[in-house]
Amino acid sequence: MLISNKQQEANRRNALQSTGPITQDGKAAVRLNALRYGLRARSILLPDEKPEDYHRLCADLEAEWNPRNRTEQLLLEQMVVAQWKLARMEVGERSIFAQGMPAEKQMALLDRFSTQRSRLERSFSKAMHELRQLQKTRPERELVEQQDPAPQPAAPAPSEPWQQPTPALVMAPPQAPLGT
Repeated sequence: MLISNKQQEANRRNALQSTGPITQDGKAAVRLNALRYGLRARSILLPDEKPEDYHRLCADLEAEWNPRNRTEQLLLEQMVVAQWKLARMEVGERSIFAQGMPAEKQMALLDRFSTQRSRLERSFSKAMHELRQLQKTRPERELVEQQDPAPQPAAPAPSEPWQQPTPALVMAPPQAPLGT
């Protein structure tokens, strides 16, 4: 959606007036706003979560799926994060009811939770499917890697685009015999 230059300038002027919280109480109140439900946290663990529970989930899924390369490990990590956040959502949904907010606001929050839950479930399922597919083809890939020698590095590219490597042998097109 595009906005007019006039609206954009008004937004800039308004932003200059917004300074955020000034008092220590105000700063303390908004300090963890981004982590309120923990769905977009930079760190997977929130302050009130136990690292040992997260590490146990990692270890359990790793033992179950046995990743052997970095790609498989990345897919497993995606599954762990999705599962961890799904479990966190259960706590968040319970807290919505415990807060005693109006039903309309509860429904709006629960709707957003439902959307996020669907995304996380799809993320988990997709990563699991991709990991399963990689592991099905693992024996074939390992066999090919054992048979093929290590790839040789390509010839260095010419330093200037007009400098093309000269082939060792250039075949001229066949010519018709003279006199025909």
